[in-house]
Amino acid sequence: MDLLQTLKIALRALRTNKMRSFLTMLGIIIGIAAVIAMMAVGAGASHVIAQQIASIGSNIILVVPGSTTSGGLRMGSGGAQTLTSDDVRAIMNECPSVALASGTTRTTSQVVYGNMNWSTLIMGATPELFEIREWPVVSGRSISQQDVDGAAKVCLLGQTVVDNLFGADDPIGKMVRIKKVPFTVVGVLEQKGQSPQGTDQDDAVFVPLRTAQIKLSRSSFPNTVGAVIVQAKSEALLDKSEEEITSLLNQRHRITNGKEPDFSTRNLSEILAVAEQSSKAMSLLLGAVASISLIVGGIGIMNIMLVSVTERTREIGIRMAIGARRNDILLQFMTEAVLLTMIGGIIGILLGAGGAMIVSRILDWPTLISVQSVTVAFFFSAAVGIFFGFYPARKAAGLNPIDALRYE
Repeated sequence: MDLLQTLKIALRALRTNKMRSFLTMLGIIIGIAAVIAMMAVGAGASHVIAQQIASIGSNIILVVPGSTTSGGLRMGSGGAQTLTSDDVRAIMNECPSVALASGTTRTTSQVVYGNMNWSTLIMGATPELFEIREWPVVSGRSISQQDVDGAAKVCLLGQTVVDNLFGADDPIGKMVRIKKVPFTVVGVLEQKGQSPQGTDQDDAVFVPLRTAQIKLSRSSFPNTVGAVIVQAKSEALLDKSEEEITSLLNQRHRITNGKEPDFSTRNLSEILAVAEQSSKAMSLLLGAVASISLIVGGIGIMNIMLVSVTERTREIGIRMAIGARRNDILLQFMTEAVLLTMIGGIIGILLGAGGAMIVSRILDWPTLISVQSVTVAFFFSAAVGIFFGFYPARKAAGLNPIDALRYE
């Protein structure tokens, strides 16, 4: 018996009991649809996290001031004013593994334009920050070193600030007021979207660092910076850069052995990599949980195929009596099982893809259906048919022809 003839017989057998065939496939359909939908949701989340990681920049180390103690109470990291612009220059000049460094300050304030106002983050920065963050301007120009050195009253706007203050108007050259100080808008930054912490990166105004220190800061030490963002020359040099920065600042701040440092360093790449790995692990977990329904569907197929063997015992005996070999019977029932799972797999893939699109549209949650997940789901459904169909098929092939002909 050739394969084509076996396929035709299997299809005819499935069409004879359409409802039973459909109910048999239902477990596989639900299982494959769940796997596709869950993996699409997980892959979408991983893609978003990857985009957010890319939006932060690459090979970044964050240096923040240490804590302060007042009345026996420790204020936590960042509570002291221990980092200065001089420290930033020293890091740039004396750490061979460092590519770029930028001091930053941050505060929240109302930004006023005409009769419009918007509360947003005000960041003091140097030109290096935008290179580190890989954050270009889409119109106008960026902050220059001359702006920083001269404490120029110019600013860059994030897209959220532009939308809320100017709407569709071009903000370039317009005057805005920050803490009653007039600033000229010289550029608009490219849209970045959310950070890994879920904050809107575009809801910010950037001014030259020196301008923020002199004109916007209320600190009695205007040369201080709130943090230093450092970029290592490569990912392989991240640990080396961190060691060099720590050693240099210990020397500059006279931190001796046994004394608690007045700063701390954080490797953002490691932190964000952990978040990405967690997302991938969650995606695999969702897929694994959904796969349980495939196993349940496979057990259902095995049960129905065993019932089918019992019902068709006399038919099997007649086929053997007219010359069918045991391998032909085995192949026929295996073909029926694999056909059931593959047809169910195709329907499940379509339903899973549709379900993922519905989830994405209704919940505004990103989903990503990969060719790899569809291929794996399809071949897994075929494997389920082979695995769970083998025992009923072997039982059918092992029947004694004479006993099968006598079966009523």
